[in-house]
Amino acid sequence: MCGFVGFSGKLERKQEILNKMMARIIHRGPDSAGEYLDEDAALGFRRLSIIDLANGSQPMYNEDGSIVIVFNGEIYNFMELCRELQHDGHVFATNSDTEVLVHGWEKYGEELASHLRGMFAFVIYDKNQKRFYGARDIFGIKPFYYYKTAGGDYLFGSEIKSFLEHPNFDKKLNRRALRPYLTFQYSSLDETFFEGVFKLPPAHSFTLELGGEMKIARYWDADFTELPGEFEAYVDAIDKTVHESVEAHRISDVKVGAFLSGGVDSSYITACLMPDKTFSVGFAYDKFNETDYAKELSDKLGIENYRKLITADECFDAFSDIQYHMDEPQSNPSSVPLYFLAKLAREHVTVVLSGEGADEIYAGYEWYDESPLMQKYKRIPKFLRVAAAGIAKKLPYFKGHDFIIKSSGNPEDYFIGQARVWPEKEALAVLKPEYRVGPSVKEVTAPIYARVKDKSELDKKQYLDLNLWMPGDILLKADKMSMAHSLELRVPFLDKKVMEQAQAIPHEYKINGKNTKYIFRKAANRTLPDEWADRKKMGFPVPIRYWMQEEKYYNLIKAEFESDAAKEFFDTDALISLLDAHHDGKANNGRKIWTVYTFLIWYRRFFLAE
Repeated sequence: MCGFVGFSGKLERKQEILNKMMARIIHRGPDSAGEYLDEDAALGFRRLSIIDLANGSQPMYNEDGSIVIVFNGEIYNFMELCRELQHDGHVFATNSDTEVLVHGWEKYGEELASHLRGMFAFVIYDKNQKRFYGARDIFGIKPFYYYKTAGGDYLFGSEIKSFLEHPNFDKKLNRRALRPYLTFQYSSLDETFFEGVFKLPPAHSFTLELGGEMKIARYWDADFTELPGEFEAYVDAIDKTVHESVEAHRISDVKVGAFLSGGVDSSYITACLMPDKTFSVGFAYDKFNETDYAKELSDKLGIENYRKLITADECFDAFSDIQYHMDEPQSNPSSVPLYFLAKLAREHVTVVLSGEGADEIYAGYEWYDESPLMQKYKRIPKFLRVAAAGIAKKLPYFKGHDFIIKSSGNPEDYFIGQARVWPEKEALAVLKPEYRVGPSVKEVTAPIYARVKDKSELDKKQYLDLNLWMPGDILLKADKMSMAHSLELRVPFLDKKVMEQAQAIPHEYKINGKNTKYIFRKAANRTLPDEWADRKKMGFPVPIRYWMQEEKYYNLIKAEFESDAAKEFFDTDALISLLDAHHDGKANNGRKIWTVYTFLIWYRRFFLAE
């Protein structure tokens, strides 16, 4: 796990600029640094040593030095690929997975990414061809940003903040990003909150010839096509594949631990891994602390558990730093405890395994399930339900409005992923006119749904989350919060082999009248006690609604809402009315308030403080 920066083009003081860009991401790789510079290109690297501690430094080259790479992540099938490449005559100088990518480019060219199993973002520069090639893993576990300057050169990097040190980077707020953010709670567009800075989408690679345009192509896609099979056979297969993935993700020359809550996902990973140490955090509020469950399971497994209860003061004090590390405003409240969890773990280990991804690939979210009432309503012929939904869409909101629309069976009409903070009409009303220019929610989701228009309701929901919610929220905070503390976080459920198996599971095995991700829980039962495999999902709850009712934090947020910065973007009278109603216990506006507050703290850090 590391971080990289790079840029094309001729530039004075190239070494100095590259050093400043690398310094911005030193937290991603405090162990060492390296760089490559020539007349046309510059690549910089910060290393966190995990594998081949003595020889794994970057940039790395092929035998004659004509190909150079900077790479962030881990390739879990690198030994298999290494054997294939050695058979073809390639000579390896290290035991690092990075070198496999260098020689892999020589053999596979633009098909390289499709051969990889792992989490990765990388840039290869081929000196002979005067061409860049890069890719991002199939889920978007590792971040990759790029920017085209006014002069036609390109900047690349693991984090946007490194671009701030480049003299040809023009820092501007992307006005189109704010409107959808208020509803989604995260940056949902390919273009980021910084105008002209884009994310390379998951499962995509790019080529770039010097002086030319970047060409981006998808190299992999999920395929939810059910394969019939016996229930118990699938349970056996899932358990075997999860164990194999955990074993692959274990590879390291440094200590490996595990994040552990009270839920089935992290518990399953922990029981498969059997690390020396587990790590847990919570809050001193009822229903906001699962650390006792984590300690209990750790004791049963004979594993040392480290845990911490976080205070509100700690959270608010660190919040500006949290948003700085995020690069873009990210208002999922669970980002805050994750930041402190990573900090705790880094005191003891360099690598942790975590349970992200199980809900998305095995259908664990309640949004994927249907209530008993909905199941009864769907006995009505679909053409009647679709007609009723069409009428409901045209009418003012009434009780049962959303229920009727959902009953149509078209997720495109109601499902935008696991978060919906500000309803669109309310978001538009609270924004100043010049910031209402962003795309609608439907304009964000429609291109994704279009790729699975003939699939089932469940397939569509899972596919949307895999392509929007998971890379934009879950995985972004996992990477940024862990790397803020120089900690490598690995996610064994988000593995190519695990995904290929999970996408074939029949729907009735994933969701039935008993539970969500039902078959996954049965597989976990092979390793875990029943009370862990069947425990209801708690998530990573944060008591923000209670904090905002305390005078100290109410006043802190109110001061931000009354600031000149807030008046630039929002109807601040409306914001303060929301805050007052929440403070007085008349309404639960916690998530809406937190989403706006997050944006303002982020904006203050990136646009007012520097």
